Amino acid sequence: MTTLTERLETVDRQEVIDDTAQLIDDEVASKSGLSGMALKGGYRVVKKVKPNMIESAVDNLLDDFSEALDPLYQDFLQDDDVDTFETYLQDYDDRAANDLLSITDERAENSDHRLLKKTYNKLRGQAEKHVRQALPGVGRLIDEHAPKE
Repeated sequence: MTTLTERLETVDRQEVIDDTAQLIDDEVASKSGLSGMALKGGYRVVKKVKPNMIESAVDNLLDDFSEALDPLYQDFLQDDDVDTFETYLQDYDDRAANDLLSITDERAENSDHRLLKKTYNKLRGQAEKHVRQALPGVGRLIDEHAPKE
């Protein structure tokens, strides 16, 4: 069976990157309260350090993220009761969030960029909640670019 990574390789990678960067922008903009202010502040720092850093990070992480989500994606493809990956992820949001965060945790740990590492570590405590909240958008992106056939 074709993996999620392989399926995403058949579409315009830049479009997937752009759509993912827009999802991240939208998710960050939607946050409120003190944690939202901290997240928005950290995000502004990242974008100020390198304006195209989000797109570059998405490009660098896309294959790892798609590999991390592939076991859930394969299960989804076999499930005749669910039509969209967005819906499927609702039942596995903790697993999906932890699978995705394991990648960014490792990358942050190995980063040479002190400011980015410090910012990531400062925001990591709330990251699982934010990633879970973003999963419907992630599911929609996958439904758009690698739909169930």
